[in-house]
Amino acid sequence: MLHVLLHMAEMHGPVTSETMATIMGTNAVVIRRIMSGLRDAGMVRSTKGHGGGWTIERDLASVTLHDVYVALDNPELFAMSHRTDEPGCLVEEAVNAALEAGFREAEALLLDRFAGVTLAELSEDFHARLVASGKSIDLEKHHAA
Repeated sequence: MLHVLLHMAEMHGPVTSETMATIMGTNAVVIRRIMSGLRDAGMVRSTKGHGGGWTIERDLASVTLHDVYVALDNPELFAMSHRTDEPGCLVEEAVNAALEAGFREAEALLLDRFAGVTLAELSEDFHARLVASGKSIDLEKHHAA
């Protein structure tokens, strides 16, 4: 989603779900589903009809990675987490108990870091990398890989 927001920040005017889906290599329905959480949080808005699409509603400097994380319903941060494949398995319980404190500490550290990074900072870093690369990229047609 950060990727989508930064692409949107580079475009002039509303961006359709279809355009963003093409750029990101996914389906427009996926983009709309994700964007709805950001709309509910007041970060983006959508307009219908000819010339409509998604626009960013807040200044990039006022949106942190933590804000986006919360707007997306606090998704799992780690692919590896507590397993409950075999409820009642004592081995599984022992492993989960050993990992629990570490996961909590890592999550707290990561969320604290998220709160200190704004979309404006990510955009500035992108622009610095673009200049350093010497590339010229049309973000409406190509994904900046």
